[in-house]
Amino acid sequence: MVRLGGLDYQLDPLAKSGKRISEMQLDNGVKLEAAKKYTVSGWATVNSVAAGEPIWDTVATYLKSQKTVTLKKVNTPKLVNIAGNPGI
Repeated sequence: MVRLGGLDYQLDPLAKSGKRISEMQLDNGVKLEAAKKYTVSGWATVNSVAAGEPIWDTVATYLKSQKTVTLKKVNTPKLVNIAGNPGI
């Protein structure tokens, strides 16, 4: 699963495909609407090779220039139906 920020959601690994992720909302509490289109960005390519500088070099340069970085929130999905799962 691609890592993300700014979004909270619930994950049910036992649900049917297409029904595992629910309760999606932005950090400010605004719920996502299934029929609405959203603009998103990513930091990694889904292709084997991407054009340009590798993103980890870009991020490293940025972090070095900031000296200190403070995260407002770490988004961790709420897992459901995992009780007794030895893989968790």
